Amino acid sequence: MKKLVSAGEILVEIMAERIGQSFLEPGPLLGPYPSGAPAIFIGQAAALGQPAGLIGAVGDDDFGRLNIERLRTLGADVSAIAVHTGQATGTAFVTYRADASRHFVFNIANSASGLIETDTAATKLLASADHVHVMGSSLFSDRAIAVALSAIETVKAGGGTVSFDPNIRREIMQASGMRTALDHVLARADIFLPSGEELFLFSSAKDEKGAVDELLNRGLSCIVLKKGAAGATYHDRHGTVASPGFAVDEVDPTGAGDCFGAAFVSFWLRGAAPADAMRIANACGALAVTRKGPMEGIFPLEAVEAFIATGKNMQ
Repeated sequence: MKKLVSAGEILVEIMAERIGQSFLEPGPLLGPYPSGAPAIFIGQAAALGQPAGLIGAVGDDDFGRLNIERLRTLGADVSAIAVHTGQATGTAFVTYRADASRHFVFNIANSASGLIETDTAATKLLASADHVHVMGSSLFSDRAIAVALSAIETVKAGGGTVSFDPNIRREIMQASGMRTALDHVLARADIFLPSGEELFLFSSAKDEKGAVDELLNRGLSCIVLKKGAAGATYHDRHGTVASPGFAVDEVDPTGAGDCFGAAFVSFWLRGAAPADAMRIANACGALAVTRKGPMEGIFPLEAVEAFIATGKNMQ
């Protein structure tokens, strides 16, 4: 089976307990939960049985150990996660607003994650990789961008492939060099996995079809447009496949898109038909929102298939 690798932030998420709770005053919190978009992605891929490893950095602290142990338990290769004494593992505090939007307070670039590098362990992991997945959120500093771009070139040079999820957070969109880096990654990608309006950040078109056609003409193999609870739509030069979502009671949406992406990419690498890959991906995304915490809703393939057998598609 092909091995996929990602690189980027590893952090714990601590969330406000009440809807509408402000961080401008004391309030009850839940967590810490292991998190970080590339960590969630790699954890879900590994849980599905895909060989998967992560390049990143944590502090020599409980939060770092929590993340490494969770990824190891899920079956991920953690050999390229550096542990830095004297640096704290990254954090994300999140509060949920009444309109279902989220507000984040991040400490990533100034945490151990900011020390990410392509060291000997990362170089060894990349040498075994067939595919690299890049998250827009992981392009949070010049150093992180350099790691991501180096990973892309290494894997591409070996005949491998690249997937790209913009996963853009307003709180980090203004990071130095991020826009240029996003465009560079897209130019090297085979699979593009935007959510909703992210599709139009990279196209001059004003409608979905126009944007898809424009982006496919740039050389992408396929575009998978994530639409939350409504499912997703797959596009390539041969046509379009729409796949409905599954009806579940949402507890926490954080990580759902990462779990979806991990499942789709894993089954794309296995040569699955788009409809089959999308079905598994939608199921993983749906299951992800049924638990509090970004990685608590990650399930192995057997459980995902059982859910599909009994789950309800949104129509």
